[in-house]
This record gives sequence, C-alpha cells and structure tokens, in this order.
Amino acid sequence: MIQNFLSMNGYGLFVWGSFAITFIACGLLYYKTFKTLKKYERDFAKEINELSTERKKIVIENSKVASQVLSSSSKTI
Repeated sequence: MIQNFLSMNGYGLFVWGSFAITFIACGLLYYKTFKTLKKYERDFAKEINELSTERKKIVIENSKVASQVLSSSSKTI
C-alpha cells in the first residue's frame, strides 16, 4: 500500500522530484533573504552608531525599527 502511494502509478518520480525541487528552492530563497536582511541590519546599525549622541537618541525615540535593529545588533556583535 505504501509502495503504491510512493510510486503513484509510475508518476511518483516526477511528483516527489517536483516536491524536492520546490522545497530546495524555497529553502534557498529563505536563506538568501535572511542573509540580505542581516546585512542591511548591520549597515543600518553602523549608520545609527555614527550619529551624534543627541541625534541617535532622537532617531531611536522616533523609530521603533531603529530601536529593534540596535537591540538585535548589540546581541550579535
């Protein structure tokens, strides 16, 4: 019964191969997107850290994203 399910009347190779290609492509896309996001977060954190102390306080108070990026970058650095 399981063998019939896996073979799918002779089309199993194509079906399971398509699933494998789809999962691999989604995994690669996720990895590339995650890697790019972390790069942009590091660049943004560098720009924020280069600001003067007064300007940095203003940006952090007004931007929720800036405070989250700085808190996450301080954990990873």
